[in-house]
Amino acid sequence: MLLLLLILFVTMTNLIYGFLSESQTRKTIKGMFDQYVPPGHIASMLDDSDNSSFEGESKGLSVLFADIRNFTTISEALSATELKKLMSDFFTPITKIIFENSGTIDKYVGDMVMAFWGAPLEDLNYRANAIKAALLMLDKVEELRPIFMERGYPEVVIGISINSGMMNVGDMGSVCRRSYTVLGDAVNLGSRLEGLTKFYGVKLLVGEEAIKNQDGFLFRLIDRVKVKGKVKAIDCFEPICEIGKAGVQLQERVADYHKALNFYFARDWDSAENIFKTL
Repeated sequence: MLLLLLILFVTMTNLIYGFLSESQTRKTIKGMFDQYVPPGHIASMLDDSDNSSFEGESKGLSVLFADIRNFTTISEALSATELKKLMSDFFTPITKIIFENSGTIDKYVGDMVMAFWGAPLEDLNYRANAIKAALLMLDKVEELRPIFMERGYPEVVIGISINSGMMNVGDMGSVCRRSYTVLGDAVNLGSRLEGLTKFYGVKLLVGEEAIKNQDGFLFRLIDRVKVKGKVKAIDCFEPICEIGKAGVQLQERVADYHKALNFYFARDWDSAENIFKTL
């Protein structure tokens, strides 16, 4: 009898421990990711917590940076209350687009939002989802422009960059504060590409790794650049639209543009100039 009671006690102890442990794991996951990933992601992570690790790992991801241009000028033209309202009205739909396309919010820094694709849940389409989200974000800004003008807000223009590659992702930081974030050379390159959108006068710029096997979009090669900290020059592209939305005329113009650019890179200045003038 004593042996049976002992077995029953051990069994109940293990069951209670398992329940409390699982409950704590679910609470930890929800607390960590609630503000950063789509609700559907959290549900999947709670259903299969073994595939949701806070430990750092290295994997292929896409990272996106979106920054409001001339933010200092905008902030000077508005009161603190108006600026807070504008930022909320801007970031809310932008965040929704990121979530709806399987993205994870890394952080908001002033007028900039950083997001990534491919973690914490596996996403085999992390390149395509990031590019699609960026194009939708640009469309949303155009939708918001007349609404903001009606409210008396200054014009809001954004620059977006995307880069893909191997990144370190995990719960990182100090003993005082930690966050689920991405680090690495591919992340740094993504940030530098956002700065180049101003130089080239484009709203969206992506690195060459981000367009690998992405036949569903129409891309325009912008330039071959050597950014700070990189020995080898990289190609950077402007995603124009999804290929299904590109008419024959637009695709032909992009093809002619690439012919001219190839002449330019080959230093055949006259041939390049002739096509560019025609375009």
